[in-house]
Amino acid sequence: MMDNALFTVLIAMLGGAIRVSTPFMFVALGECLTEKSGRINLGLEGNLVLGAMVAYAISFHTGNAWIGVLAAGASGLVLGALHGYICKLPKVNDIAVGIAIMSFGTGVAFFFGKPYIQPSAPRLDAIRLGDWTGNSALAQALQVNPLFFVGIFLAVAMSWAFANTRWGLIVRMTGDSAASAKAIGVSVDWVRFLATAAGGFLAGIGGAFLSLYYPGSWNQGLSSGQGLMAVALVIFARWDPIRCIWAALLFGAAGAIGPSLQSVGISQGYYFFNAAPYILTLFIMIASARSEGAAREVPGELSMTK
Repeated sequence: MMDNALFTVLIAMLGGAIRVSTPFMFVALGECLTEKSGRINLGLEGNLVLGAMVAYAISFHTGNAWIGVLAAGASGLVLGALHGYICKLPKVNDIAVGIAIMSFGTGVAFFFGKPYIQPSAPRLDAIRLGDWTGNSALAQALQVNPLFFVGIFLAVAMSWAFANTRWGLIVRMTGDSAASAKAIGVSVDWVRFLATAAGGFLAGIGGAFLSLYYPGSWNQGLSSGQGLMAVALVIFARWDPIRCIWAALLFGAAGAIGPSLQSVGISQGYYFFNAAPYILTLFIMIASARSEGAAREVPGELSMTK
């Protein structure tokens, strides 16, 4: 009996880790790209929430969830470009602008999203990888949304591009030493603008996952601070796209602890286990502040290092 319960919890955590990690993955990759260029964007929570609302609204009106995903990315691109443009202005603080963009994005989403709280929009379909097992619990856990694989592909492509392409070298150089980038004729402001806009696009896609797949609806409490936690996730991953995937899975597994225990009838301390991702974020921030590895690998132009 105990073995069955443990198996059920582990399978539920596996499925939960895959589902919960996907939006973390996209926001973390967006923040990783932005920070690699030497800019911090704390406003990706706004991109995430606005992307969720736009994806749901467009999916409802068009009847096509994938058009909603692209629209969510476009909304994130607009907020990212706005952040990038404002930060090009003299004597502007990245962190302050990010907080303002976060408030702006969530405010716009809440204002225009009210009519879409009740209606039902088409959702993204899952790829059923576990049906061959004959185990219903495992089959349910292995229903994986295509966006999860898209996120993995983007992480691998981003990691390869940083190491092997001219554009990747320019982004890393801009993030490590703006003076060196300027010395070879690179427009630092333009590179950071493009990286911030692209990072916003990825965060918007993460929002689409929330509203069109899991939990699969639009409401004003949808994000629960995942955009902000992704900043800690990037630090934990030491600005490496591949590590961002593993860190997102770790955060996803932490977020799945509460529902997994509830699935076997353990409800005592349920709300405490639901707080696991936030507790993990706190410990990661404390550990990162004392980590020599993180201090060595942080892009040199980030505001936190100045």
